[in-house]
Amino acid sequence: MNESTQQETAAGTPTGYGFCSWHKRFAADVRLIDHIEQSSGPGGGHYACAPCREAYRLVPLADRP
Repeated sequence: MNESTQQETAAGTPTGYGFCSWHKRFAADVRLIDHIEQSSGPGGGHYACAPCREAYRLVPLADRP
């Protein structure tokens, strides 16, 4: 049986399909790493997929104390 190498996300933590800011491609299970504030408008953020979070030791914003 194949076992997943992905870490499970905390309950209630949003994940989704989107653009990974680290490897510059679309991927599944992207998580928000940091939020970019703008003086007007909704702002933006940097998202990372599971392999990039592990490789670069990135901690999603929702998982920080």
